Amino acid sequence: MSIRERLSGNEATAYAMKQINPDVVAAFPITPSTEIPQYFSTYVDNGQVDTEFVAVESEHSAMSACIGAEAAGARAMTATSANGLEYMWEMVQIASSSRLPIVMALVDRAISGPLNIHSDHSDAMAVRDSGWIMLFSETNQEAYDNMIMAHRIAENENVMLPLMVCQDGFITSHAIENIELIEDEKVKEFVGTYNPKHYLLNKKEPIAVGPMDLQPYLTEHKKQQAVAMENAKEVIRAVAKDFEKMTGRKYDSFEGYKLEDAEYVIVCMNSTAGTVKNVIDSLREQGVKAGLLKIRMFRPFPGEEIAEALSKAKAVAVLDKVPFLNATGGPLFEDVVSGMFVKGIHVNTINYTYGVGGRDVTEKEINQVYKELQDLKDMSNPYRYLGLKEKNA
Repeated sequence: MSIRERLSGNEATAYAMKQINPDVVAAFPITPSTEIPQYFSTYVDNGQVDTEFVAVESEHSAMSACIGAEAAGARAMTATSANGLEYMWEMVQIASSSRLPIVMALVDRAISGPLNIHSDHSDAMAVRDSGWIMLFSETNQEAYDNMIMAHRIAENENVMLPLMVCQDGFITSHAIENIELIEDEKVKEFVGTYNPKHYLLNKKEPIAVGPMDLQPYLTEHKKQQAVAMENAKEVIRAVAKDFEKMTGRKYDSFEGYKLEDAEYVIVCMNSTAGTVKNVIDSLREQGVKAGLLKIRMFRPFPGEEIAEALSKAKAVAVLDKVPFLNATGGPLFEDVVSGMFVKGIHVNTINYTYGVGGRDVTEKEINQVYKELQDLKDMSNPYRYLGLKEKNA
């Protein structure tokens, strides 16, 4: 029987970590993810977990400690945000190339500069092709559930890749919501124990982790990473089906909300989806066939499946919670239209940057997006801003 509770996204994430009871947690505080290791350290101090908690002097060291622990055969976790993730940059790449299934809670926040501590997806987008699986979370419940599923996905023998669970800083990380927790024993059984085939402390099989890899083999090893990322698609779906059997909560690579007959569709990630759903309900009452496609599995990206889901729409708007700095639109937009191109599907698709540095996105602005989709004729400039103060632009 599930346990009803009221928790913030950070509390829910830390509670999931407590139930997982990893061998090692290494972390360094940074807003807005600081509370996760803070709450977890309380569980350590109270003897509620068996975890070795490593309080390090930097995020670079936090990821290094997780790499060492995983390479030795332990299950390791961490949490960070924004500039902390940037400080980990070198080690993030080493974790994935070494095929170490570390799990990270990433509380999304704007990257400096200029200095801003509020929510957007700049940090996640900066590491989107670093070889990590990336699951996004609309609500505190989804952040908790994704954490419970994370190790089953990352540690699958056909995957063996690190995984980050993303949620919006402050919007979900610090907001309290009703949540259904799973009993400890069920979580323990679902997650299982970590029994790696290859690890440094196995004296019967001496191995090297992270050695120099030059021209003769590097391409082949990178291909193996790419194959593992492709394998993750089916593993994520399979784990979600097992999770549904246990909890009744259903997840897939993406969620369609009133998408089946939708003529005008917004594509977005994380907490904005809740605002979009409210607007859709209102527009449907007015006879407008509005719909939503919410991305959960961003890496690996289900481009072709998304293209099929959008193929019957008249117009699509992709919302990127990150600044446009490349003159060709945001990263989510590029992935969506790439998937459409590969499938030979053409739907007029425009791109909005919004919510940068935590700027609120309102139902009025989402209504504006749907209005522009209904009136869309001119595709000469598909790159747009939502909520922009024109006088200062």
